[in-house]
Amino acid sequence: MSAFLDLRSWLAHLEGKDRLAIMKPGRQLEFEIAGVANRWDGQKATMFPKLGNRDGIAVSGLLSQRSWMAEALGVAEDELLGRFQEAVAKPLPWAEVAAAPCQQIVHDDPDLTAMLPIPTHNEHDNGAYITARLVITRNQKTGRQNVAIHRLQVQGPKQLGALLLPRHTLSYQQMAESENQDLDVAIVIGSSPAALLASQAIAPLDQDELEIAGALTGAPLEVAKCIGSELRVPATSEIVIEGRFIANKRELEGPFGEFPQYYAERAKRHVVEIDRVTTRRGPLYHTIVGGSREHLLLGGIPREATILSTLQH
Repeated sequence: MSAFLDLRSWLAHLEGKDRLAIMKPGRQLEFEIAGVANRWDGQKATMFPKLGNRDGIAVSGLLSQRSWMAEALGVAEDELLGRFQEAVAKPLPWAEVAAAPCQQIVHDDPDLTAMLPIPTHNEHDNGAYITARLVITRNQKTGRQNVAIHRLQVQGPKQLGALLLPRHTLSYQQMAESENQDLDVAIVIGSSPAALLASQAIAPLDQDELEIAGALTGAPLEVAKCIGSELRVPATSEIVIEGRFIANKRELEGPFGEFPQYYAERAKRHVVEIDRVTTRRGPLYHTIVGGSREHLLLGGIPREATILSTLQH
């Protein structure tokens, strides 16, 4: 059994296995996506064509069973933790390509409030949030990347609010800010199952999780250089938002319904200014509902592997 190297091939596989529920067009971005996705949580992935007045297709619940995660990586379920442990221990350098599907269409003057079907999931969320995304940054001194998942609130056509907890992305941002410099960021939506899972690896500073993603599938991950920075992103991604964490700028962000199914508080947090958006033709927008099985498994499996490695040591 082979691993699935992009979101589209995995989605087609789910449809072929009768694990994809396709909704009628016209569902609403506010609350309805989350309600329907929760109804199917752990049973089927969900697809939402033509949301409200937006173009594009949203999908959710793509990895809402442990067995699905193993299947996406091409391994048996009882081999899932072992595969993750091995990938963290022996990452594979990525392979850069010149022509990437994720850059088929370039928007140099994007309006996030109009162009992407970004939903509002919960009653008290402070607006729309990008929830299923890789946040890729780069250590300006070493050139090494970090890949993580951070919640991102849409605050305007070209502005996002970001919660940066004390982990590697924040370390890179603080390094840049100490020299009054912005930090380049690439926000990737619609990546492969392996890239999503690898982003949650508990790895040392300057370990590029895209190398762990390659090891998870047994082949170097194909990446593309961003148009406006030195960042590399998975080449087959659906959507890439290029921007910068603005030095010394904070705006109010939150509340937001988080993974324990409580609301996170409102506070002044980091700000991303958007420079451009690149996409595949007819991009798919992946969204994760907070506290869903997909959310908990993406965070839980890498932590299980880390605990197991510690106990074995």
